[in-house]
Amino acid sequence: MVQDKVAIVTGASRGIGRSISLALAGQGAKIVAVDIDPVATEAFVAELKAQGTEAIAVQGNVTVTEDVENMVKVAKETFARVDILVNNAGITRDALLFRMKDEDWDAVLTVNLKGAFLCSRAAAKVMAKQRYGRIINIASVVGQMGNAGQANYCASKAGLMGLTRSNARELAKRNVTVNAVAPGFIATDMTDALPEAKRQELAAQIPLARLGSADDIANAVLFLASEQSGYITGQVLGVNGGMYM
Repeated sequence: MVQDKVAIVTGASRGIGRSISLALAGQGAKIVAVDIDPVATEAFVAELKAQGTEAIAVQGNVTVTEDVENMVKVAKETFARVDILVNNAGITRDALLFRMKDEDWDAVLTVNLKGAFLCSRAAAKVMAKQRYGRIINIASVVGQMGNAGQANYCASKAGLMGLTRSNARELAKRNVTVNAVAPGFIATDMTDALPEAKRQELAAQIPLARLGSADDIANAVLFLASEQSGYITGQVLGVNGGMYM
């Protein structure tokens, strides 16, 4: 599906980013693993190499223009091209509206939305010259439906969907597609720590009656990164078990 394609994945060393990287690698992609944590990223890349994947680690902060431009520069110098960008890096700083601090609003919007903008801008310059590329943004179901206590996160993910559509229109003439995946409730280390009653409460909100897995998200990304999705752009693919329709 993505044999020999070069994929940059931000926030690659854990969680959904890790699963996405493994899924792309499993189908033959070369991985540029980007993360703010150099130790975790190097360890993950060592794991990828041990299984036969061509991969490099790049430490970088997606909110810093110089880091982002270096990320793309290193990827191109190492592998000669950039075919896939997955904007996965993100943070939360949850609080009710009355209690949300300015700095918590700014931090979430900067990482989740500005970070995706900076990475997309840098990668798109290479993709446009190649006349080929796939950009996949990791949004969220709460960007579609809202969620109490997450005004900043919801706004950032809703903004990411708008960025997806705008960039899709701009880049289509260069054969670069831009899509988003909007996960629902996904089983993570954080949800594993919740009491069983709370996990059942979350599952009860989902028509398929279970939380999703990071692999569910990775499979959707893999499709959107592949040749099979070549006539799909500007779309938001919900992977949420029917939680939002």
